[in-house]
Amino acid sequence: MKFAPEHDVPVPYMQRTRDYYRALGFEAPYRWAHYDEVPFTPLSKPLAQSRLALITTAAPYQPGAGNQEPGAPYNAAAKFYTVYSDSTDSAPDLRISHVGYDRKHTHARDPNTWFPLARLREAVKAGRLGGLTSRFYGSPTNRSQRVTIERDAPALLEACRADGADAVLLVPS
Repeated sequence: MKFAPEHDVPVPYMQRTRDYYRALGFEAPYRWAHYDEVPFTPLSKPLAQSRLALITTAAPYQPGAGNQEPGAPYNAAAKFYTVYSDSTDSAPDLRISHVGYDRKHTHARDPNTWFPLARLREAVKAGRLGGLTSRFYGSPTNRSQRVTIERDAPALLEACRADGADAVLLVPS
């Protein structure tokens, strides 16, 4: 058995995020939401009989907001700040240049890795998934746990319930 090369180590994203927030001028270090207990509800029926809602952090393309192509540098101008939805029958033009990801070791050329709507449609056709809700939903990445907990999460829950979701797939980008 051979050891991995010295440079092949986990990305220190937690410290990198703390450093980033400090550079933005925040006095307190970034604190991840961490709970002693996490609610979990098992599926009430098999996935092959369930209607799934897809929630993504990918942003709709904004033509006037600068470079948003795969591999584009971080682009805060492309962020969005309210929950959105669109039809699961559509072919939306979503991008992820507005989020911080490791652009040195990965790329964003395959949208199925961060918005797997096409793969989910295939799962429905193959009978592995009962169906999709009529809409998918976009969840903002606005750095505020308070706003996420008090505004965005309740709006997403309400939309998923209104659309008859039995389960949710949250795909952060």
